[in-house]
Amino acid sequence: MLTLTKKELIAIGFGPSQSADIIRRSKRLMVSKGFGYYTSKRLGRVPVKAVEEVLGICIADEKGELVDATSK
Repeated sequence: MLTLTKKELIAIGFGPSQSADIIRRSKRLMVSKGFGYYTSKRLGRVPVKAVEEVLGICIADEKGELVDATSK
């Protein structure tokens, strides 16, 4: 399973506050799906699929590599 952290979201092109909010919302989504593991306050890594669902866009290509928004 491919995962993301706040630092990786920043590297993609999101701001620090926006990245933290995306992680927070993704964790909430995972908890709502029954994954209690994501209730931990110290956990800062979430599945890419959860982030994509929160954002409504695809951020990983077919190979599972993150799309670099800054190179386009």
